[in-house]
Amino acid sequence: MHAMLPLLDQLAFPAIRRGPLEALQINLTYRCNQRCLHCHVNAGPTRTEEMTDESLALLHQVIDAHPVQTLDLTGGAPEMHPRFREIVLHARREGLRVIDRCNLTILSEPGYEDLAQFLAEQGVEVSASLPCYSRDNVDKQRGDGVFEASINGLQQLNALGYGQPGSGLILNLVYNPQGASLPPPQVALEADYKQHLAEDFGIVFNHLLTITNQPIARFGSTLVSKGQFNGYMQLLRDSYRPENLDSLMCRSLVSVDWQGYLYDCDFNQMLELPLPLQGQLIGRERAHLRDLLGATLDGNPIITRDHCYACTAGQGSSCGGSLTQDPEKLLHSAMPR
Repeated sequence: MHAMLPLLDQLAFPAIRRGPLEALQINLTYRCNQRCLHCHVNAGPTRTEEMTDESLALLHQVIDAHPVQTLDLTGGAPEMHPRFREIVLHARREGLRVIDRCNLTILSEPGYEDLAQFLAEQGVEVSASLPCYSRDNVDKQRGDGVFEASINGLQQLNALGYGQPGSGLILNLVYNPQGASLPPPQVALEADYKQHLAEDFGIVFNHLLTITNQPIARFGSTLVSKGQFNGYMQLLRDSYRPENLDSLMCRSLVSVDWQGYLYDCDFNQMLELPLPLQGQLIGRERAHLRDLLGATLDGNPIITRDHCYACTAGQGSSCGGSLTQDPEKLLHSAMPR
C-alpha cells in the first residue's frame, strides 16, 4: 500500500479552528467482518486492534464529566468490540445520542442475532452503509453476497420499527461513490433510494447520507496504482466551496482511536495526524482521552492537509452526509468543473 501523507501536502487548505465540542467519534476496533475497497481505516477480519479496558474507563469518565451530546461508534465493525453493549448502555443512561456505524451484514453474523433488538431497545441511531440499491454494484465494492445480507439487515431493522414514521428509531443509509468522482446530489439520490428500496424490497429509512471518498488508505492507494490520484485531487480542489467550511464536522467533533488518542477527525486518525493541544500537554506529544477531562478545545487550530478538500468539494461531505441541502447548489456541485 502506498504511503499517502507525503502526497497530501501539495495544496494549501484554508486554516480553520474548532468550535464547542459536541460529539465524540470512537473507533472501537479495526476488526470487521468485511473488507471494503473504499474503507479509509483498512478494516478487515484479520485486524486485532480494539479499545482497551483502560481507555474505555476513561471514555466513561469523559461522558460523565463533559457536556458532549453525541457518542458516534465506528470501526471496523464497532459491534465486534466485546464491550460494545456496555458502552451503549452507559452512554444512553447519561442521556447521550448514540450512533452505530453499522455495515448491516454484522446483524446476520453468528453470535449477533439479537444485536438489532438490542439497538432498538436502547434507541440507538443506526447509520448503515449501502453504497447502491443495485446488487452488482454493492457486491463489486463490498464483496459477494453483501447486498443480500444488507437487505436482510434492513428488513430486520424495519421489522423492529427502524425508519418507520413515529417510531423514534432513526435509520439512515450511507452512500459513497464507487470511483474517483463526487457523490451525486443527496436530495435527488435519497428520493431514488427510497423509491427503489420500497418497490423492490419494502424497505423504508429516514435519510440518505452521501459521503465523498477520501484519497487515503486503500482508496487513495488504489488511485495511485491506477494513475488516477492527481486527477481526483484536482477534481476535489476545483470543486472546493468555501461556504462548506463553517459546517465541517471537525469543528465540533473529536475522533478517538482504539488506544484513546485524539484526532480532529477519523481521516486524520488514519493519517496519524494527532489533535494539537498547544501548551496543554506535559511530557507527552499526543493528546489522549484523559486530556478531555480538563482541556479546552474551543478555538483550537485544526490540522489540515489536502485530503480536507474531500469534505469541502461540491455539496460538502461529513459523517452526517452533505453539508448543504439546497437543491440548486446540489445540482451544480455534482457537475464537472
